[in-house]
Amino acid sequence: MTSIMTNVSAIAALDTLRSISGQLDTTQSRVSSGYRVATASDNAAYWSIATTMRSDNKALSAVEDALAMSAAKVDTAYTGMDAAIGVIDEIKAKFVAAREPGIDKDKIAAEVDELKNQLVSIATSASFNGQNWLYLETAQDEANANDKELVGSFVRAADGTVSIETIKVNYRDETQAAEPSDTFALFDFTSAHVGDLGILTSRNFALDAGLTTEWVLFKSPSPLVAGYPAVTEMALSSSTTDTELEEMITVIDSVLQYTIDTTATYGALSSRITMQSEFVADLSDTIDSGVGRLVDADMNEESTRLKALQTQQQLGIQSLSIANSNSQTVLSLFQ
Repeated sequence: MTSIMTNVSAIAALDTLRSISGQLDTTQSRVSSGYRVATASDNAAYWSIATTMRSDNKALSAVEDALAMSAAKVDTAYTGMDAAIGVIDEIKAKFVAAREPGIDKDKIAAEVDELKNQLVSIATSASFNGQNWLYLETAQDEANANDKELVGSFVRAADGTVSIETIKVNYRDETQAAEPSDTFALFDFTSAHVGDLGILTSRNFALDAGLTTEWVLFKSPSPLVAGYPAVTEMALSSSTTDTELEEMITVIDSVLQYTIDTTATYGALSSRITMQSEFVADLSDTIDSGVGRLVDADMNEESTRLKALQTQQQLGIQSLSIANSNSQTVLSLFQ
């Protein structure tokens, strides 16, 4: 039936053209934005996952920055401890040299005093961003000398809960009897600490060696706490006996070994932080790739689809034009 009121062919052609135009708009949007899923309306599930993972990736970026800061702190402490090893080794050599009969012990003592001053200089200088792990000077420093926790990673569990993974530094390790203040600090000159003795001044090194004299490398700059046993500074003089000198050498060797062990701990920690930093960077890249697979548009596919839809649109316009021309045929019947 031919009707001038309802043009079925034109309606069908128009409907097809609308569908093609809608698909063309979608494809053009994907081509311009680069995303197959740009909004929640495109695919709610994928959009939700992608948005969450992008947020987590920002957190991982912050973790990378924190790891860089942690690496700087540990490397600073390691550098200080490594320098201290060289100085302590030199002090040990001076004490051994003082054992030589007829040598001027007073001159060696003057050299040792300068080496001690260098140790203090190293410890006080090993600071990064206001944090010094090698020198405790105030009671507040001692109070804050707890185990250190360095940011290691951002973790999202299967149930959706999030947490921060940390790298723990056993800054206090009470299992090591040779640690007088149970810290990695080279020096602890705080008035709060029993005996006011630092890591390289501890009586424990002498006690562990079974010596009757409680030799220390430094005497505390402040008075000893009441009731604490007296200690003897490890200082050379012309009156120092061979027995005393050998005891001093025993203690300084214990101090050296402890410092070497502590430096090795810092070195291992530095290596772990480097590995963790590399892992976090790789993890961030992997998350980016995973999100991309979910929401990125395949530009090869979209460009092909765009060309096809443009062709279909042109054909749809021609079909609609043909359908609209049918009414002109009806006029010819009345001529």
